[in-house]
Amino acid sequence: MRNIERVFKAIADRNRIRILKMLEAKPMCVCEITEVLGIAQPSVSRHLSILRDAGLLDDEKDGIWTNYCLSRSGDDVVVTMLSSLSRWGNEDGVIRIDREKAKKIEREKVCTVKR
Repeated sequence: MRNIERVFKAIADRNRIRILKMLEAKPMCVCEITEVLGIAQPSVSRHLSILRDAGLLDDEKDGIWTNYCLSRSGDDVVVTMLSSLSRWGNEDGVIRIDREKAKKIEREKVCTVKR
């Protein structure tokens, strides 16, 4: 029961839904997600932490970056939620714009500018 509650709490935020929908397009690092969302990096990191703790995201190191992607494994709640979420919200204008930005963003430009 706790995992069901944790997953539902994790997706009960507009920015976290936007992150999940972006990560359907490709794995991304914090600075890429920050650039697309237009919110502060600590806020993005907190959202990612909540999603990861709920089992919805995986992360892996890639040199100096940590890439975040949708969970490739998980319990039935996570698998069902991610499967359902992939069908929901695709017609939303904000989500469409986010995904297009996510596909085009160049990590080397975004991350080095912020340093």
